[in-house]
Amino acid sequence: MNETAKPRIFLLLSLFLGLLAAGCGQAPPQDPPLKGAAIGGAFTLIDQTGRQVRDQDFAGKYRIVYFGFAQCPDVCPTDMAQIGQALRGLEKSDPALAAKIQPLFITVDPERDTPAVLKDYVAAFHPRLVGLTGTPQQIADAAKRYAVYYAKEPTPDGSYTMNHTRILFLMGPDGTPIAMLPHEGGADAIVAELKRWVR
Repeated sequence: MNETAKPRIFLLLSLFLGLLAAGCGQAPPQDPPLKGAAIGGAFTLIDQTGRQVRDQDFAGKYRIVYFGFAQCPDVCPTDMAQIGQALRGLEKSDPALAAKIQPLFITVDPERDTPAVLKDYVAAFHPRLVGLTGTPQQIADAAKRYAVYYAKEPTPDGSYTMNHTRILFLMGPDGTPIAMLPHEGGADAIVAELKRWVR
């Protein structure tokens, strides 16, 4: 063997063994993007069946939390449809993982979004989607805890629409924030992010 080639061979062998060892072990855990963020907290609201629920009722579940309103013409139904599609896909490919996730839709329009309205609304997207409403103050308190902005905007017909923050929060089983799920990329992108963080 050429003497000058020996160091190169030993270097390549060392590199190969190092990569092999790294492949056999687990990658170091990455901190969630929202770790330590002041997002989430206690709430008391009413679900689509008229039952009072608290945030603690969902303890132990990963939660997808979204603030919107039933008369939203575009982004809300689009986002809810993608969540529904993502969960149905997970229920087929990994039912155990899907069972750990609870989707929540919290209205920012409690004046119009009664439990009866939300019952029909959430049923259109996924059977496990929970719709939550409450008094204006209860909604304001919940939105503040999630750093969500919303406001009425008058429409030409004398009615109003709602301007609001568009975020899909992924919260952990203990209620702490983990990540914001993607809006782009459709249901597949949401599934990929859920698989990344849900354990």
